[in-house]
Amino acid sequence: MKVRYDQETDTLTVVFSDAPVVESDEDKPGVILDYDAEGNLVAVEILDASRRVNTPGRIEYEVAPSGM
Repeated sequence: MKVRYDQETDTLTVVFSDAPVVESDEDKPGVILDYDAEGNLVAVEILDASRRVNTPGRIEYEVAPSGM
């Protein structure tokens, strides 16, 4: 998984797979879901991220304990 925040375009992208994107869908205004040929989610893009996400340039990563 990769997370990228582009300050110039104010876009936050979370990439789940390196598979080629064949379809994109704007689920909600400013939230774009990218899919591969099998319909699997490849990435989520958040436009105008600084208005939608607290501190988009800061990333916290946590792995939930097993059994949750």
